[in-house]
Amino acid sequence: MNQTNRPRIALLVEASRAYGRELLRGVALFSRTRVEWSLLHQEMTLDSAIPDWIFNSRIDGVIARVDWHTIEPLRQLRVPIIDVRCNRKFTGVPQVETDNKRVAKMAFTHLWERGFRRFAFCGFRFATYSDARLAAFQQLVDAADCPFEVYQSPGVPGTTLTQLEEAGVLELESLAHWLSKLERPTGLFVCNDIRGQQVLNACRLANIAVPDDLGVIGVDDDDAICLLCDPPLSSVRPNAERVGYRAAEILQQMLTGWRPENEIEYVAPVTVSERLSTKVVAVDDVEIARVCRYIRQNACQGINVGDVAQFTSLSRRQLERRFREALGRTPHQQITLTQLDRVKQLLRETDMTLEQIAFKTGYSHKESLGSVFKRELGHSPGEYRSQHQNERDTLVTTNDPNDQ
Repeated sequence: MNQTNRPRIALLVEASRAYGRELLRGVALFSRTRVEWSLLHQEMTLDSAIPDWIFNSRIDGVIARVDWHTIEPLRQLRVPIIDVRCNRKFTGVPQVETDNKRVAKMAFTHLWERGFRRFAFCGFRFATYSDARLAAFQQLVDAADCPFEVYQSPGVPGTTLTQLEEAGVLELESLAHWLSKLERPTGLFVCNDIRGQQVLNACRLANIAVPDDLGVIGVDDDDAICLLCDPPLSSVRPNAERVGYRAAEILQQMLTGWRPENEIEYVAPVTVSERLSTKVVAVDDVEIARVCRYIRQNACQGINVGDVAQFTSLSRRQLERRFREALGRTPHQQITLTQLDRVKQLLRETDMTLEQIAFKTGYSHKESLGSVFKRELGHSPGEYRSQHQNERDTLVTTNDPNDQ
């Protein structure tokens, strides 16, 4: 196709958030593999105004994070528009959105499987996605007949999301006060990773142990935010790339005169990226919870059950019995599980040798580490590393929009 005849598609999507970047990645993948578009994009934030160039250029279609302040100017272009923000419904504008019910289900299941039977939610009032996730999560908690607490930042209708999130930083003390009143242990679902970082900052202020007293899980799996948190934040990973790809697919159909049957399509999230903020088994037994924290903090220093018995006020027999009652396993098994979690992380995320990893995780020799790893997980450390390296290489090859 002649360059001048290519459809010119404006992308009004922020690159300042992981979700927005993945949306753009999905559009780019569709464009380079299925059609020949000229993609027009500039750096912007979620609540930016429409740039002036869009009104002085030939535009054939728009994929945008549409809101009340941008819809009317976009309508003046008289071209197909696809909304990938879904903050409110606009007549004649198809939408593609992350399925918030499935997001809430994934977060609830993750917390439930870690033993939490008390739950809480923290969000931003009047943020549409936050309200949707709260409603879905509350339904799941009510169905399980579990206690539930809610905290939302005060706000007013029409406030931009950026303003809502900035206000969350200013209410650190009131948030810490609410968190300190929660019965422990509690599983806390936060509306997104930005809120999760605010919550974890408040937990430090209130001296709340995470994840032992409070397990925290967010949404978006934004590496920059999740890894800045202390401890690193577990998060539901949406399939924003699929959202972007599907939005591009619908737009291409509209460019040929087709009208979508559904006003909105929902895309399921991918998985939960577990990090330290939920890496715990929640138990009501205060002493066993204290022992678990000791094991998590010291397992990779080479401790054994004797060290654990010396740490606790329980006798060796009481320790073994109450550990089995609370967790269904022994202190020795808990030490091993904690060590192997760290081993797997180092195998996935570093190029360290097995000898170096053994030293970092409390094993005296790489051979003993290899033996335990194979016995517990069914394959060798080398096989585990190769499998995850292949998965990473496949993802990069498939999804990199710069790979021409």
